[in-house]
Amino acid sequence: MNFSETLRLVFAALSANKLRSALTMLGISVGVFSVIGVMTVINGLRAQIESGMSTLGANTFQIDKLPTGQFFSGDRSRFYNRRNIDLAQANRFKELMGTDNPVCLQIRRGGMTAAYLDRKTNPNISLVGTDENYLASLSFDLAAGRNLDPGDVELGRPVCVLGADAASSLFPNESPLGHDIRLDGQNYIVIGVLAAKGAAFGASQDNFLLTPITRWLEIYSRAGRTIRIGIQAPTAIALYAAEDQAIGNMRLVRGLKPEDANDFEVSTNDSIIAAFDQIAGDVAIGAFVISIIALVASGVGVMNIKLVSVTERTREIGIRKSIGARKRNILVQFLLEAVALSLFGGLAGVAAGVIGGDLGALVFHYEVIFPWFWATMGVLVCGLIGVSFGFYPALKAASLDPIEALRYE
Repeated sequence: MNFSETLRLVFAALSANKLRSALTMLGISVGVFSVIGVMTVINGLRAQIESGMSTLGANTFQIDKLPTGQFFSGDRSRFYNRRNIDLAQANRFKELMGTDNPVCLQIRRGGMTAAYLDRKTNPNISLVGTDENYLASLSFDLAAGRNLDPGDVELGRPVCVLGADAASSLFPNESPLGHDIRLDGQNYIVIGVLAAKGAAFGASQDNFLLTPITRWLEIYSRAGRTIRIGIQAPTAIALYAAEDQAIGNMRLVRGLKPEDANDFEVSTNDSIIAAFDQIAGDVAIGAFVISIIALVASGVGVMNIKLVSVTERTREIGIRKSIGARKRNILVQFLLEAVALSLFGGLAGVAAGVIGGDLGALVFHYEVIFPWFWATMGVLVCGLIGVSFGFYPALKAASLDPIEALRYE
């Protein structure tokens, strides 16, 4: 028998028991689907995070009371007893950093509704209290009007700069500049409109209003408020030096002694990505363990199905041996049947994983990145499962005595 003839017999045997073959492949595909689907989602989210790092701006890092919340997986409760970063400390820090490393102060309140005449936004507007460095620090551009200036911040003027989404909702057919809008019972004069920046992490970056941080604190009081500080280094090379300088200045502002630990957090693009990678690694390990368990269970199913198949086809094996089929031919045929079941199940699992990743992309709004490494490993492991769990039934079939096999009823 040549190899093509053996393959023809393999596919004929599998198609003769379509339901049994499909159920066996289903078990294998579930194991592969779990790891491919998870890794597709993780790869897409990681790419989204890297592209969304523009929210911090180029060569920018932040100082805050707490770690960056959405990517921190540990126990946050031990950080809440830290002192807040108040406006006096933030202004002193800004003064110490000088003009070489522009400092942006910001504090935020979300879930608000802005109104102009009879038009209102959805209750998803954020009011950001900040200063004149916000646009540069977070890589925003002005589309019209002007930015906040130091005079606005010093005097706490009731002015605002609109994000692109807020502006289009309130002023679809006219310029917002010079108009009064109302937000949470307060009036603000629109002095500028920002260019659209798009979405990051599945959410709009343009649904907000900027107002002087002094005005924000006057409205919502300073008690219990902590300020986030953004620092922008002039170049990527100067970033680490700026970070060291910022840590030293913040320790000075906070009155920490040399032996005291930092009571604030420094967040950079790299630290956020590293935190995400840690979480993603744990999820990937979990998916891998689940996949291995599923694949081993499926491998046992493959062995069981092939043992049943050997019993059902005993006379067929006897007839083939009696007309000249060698032990090697029978062994290869049954082994190829087990491998084919495993590989087809693995390929189906890869396809299902990609579809699951596409659905995840629709939910989380990220670009699908196919996990070629994991897909290749999944198919190879499926092939190994077929060989490992199919070898014993194949050997049993090849070792049958042709005379006894022909007598089998």
